[in-house]
This record gives sequence, structure tokens and C-alpha cells, in this order.
Amino acid sequence: MSPIKSAMGMTPQIMEVRAKRLELLSANIANSDTPGYKARDIDFASVMGTAQNAGSAKKRTHEKHLAAANQIGGYDVKYRAPTQPSADGNTVDTHREHAAFMDNAVRYQASLNFLDGRIRGLRIAIRGQV
Repeated sequence: MSPIKSAMGMTPQIMEVRAKRLELLSANIANSDTPGYKARDIDFASVMGTAQNAGSAKKRTHEKHLAAANQIGGYDVKYRAPTQPSADGNTVDTHREHAAFMDNAVRYQASLNFLDGRIRGLRIAIRGQV
């Protein structure tokens, strides 16, 4: 592992998963009125647990390889269990999706701020400033 990667820690992976999760949550919100649409999400804790045990993670080694049907960006996607089933089969609960989106957005911003602090620290160390 390069010194730069070790200095960044898990933050780049965390930000990647959070970005993919934002995409899924925004798709859920956009499809809240689509009949038969099933709300999907990424289990952040399980993805990060797998990332820490990198040897057990399954990765696509070539862009032409097919992704698994239940994966987006290499991350397992799960269907959200509906709290109030609708007559048209849509499982999106807009209040729940908005709350999850905002929570994830705040955590993404916090990770971005943390990464920015690490980069600033590295710049100072490289330049030899105090």
C-alpha cells in the first residue's frame, strides 16, 4: 500500500459508498410515484465490514464483466422492506427516503471535510511548514 493510501485510510472508500448510496436514495425519491417500483438501498455497515476484510470482497476485474443483478458499483443492493405497502406495488416511503438521503448527505460531507483535513496535513508535512 502506498504512503498516500495509508494516510487517507478508509475515507476514500467510505465516500465512494456514500456517493453510490446517494444515487440509490435519489432514485428512490424520484420513483416514489412509479407503480411497482421497489425501494433499494446499500447496507453501509455490511459494505464497510467487507471492505475491511478486503480479501473476501468480490470485485469486477474488467469493465466488460457483467455485474451481479443485485449490485451497483460493486456494492450489494438490497430492497427496502415497505412500512406501508401501496396498492400499486411501490415500496417507496418518501419521508423515510428523504431522512435517509439527508443523513447520508451529512455523513458524506463530514467524510469530505475529514479527507480535506488529511490532505491539508499532508501538504503541510511535505512543505515542512509548521
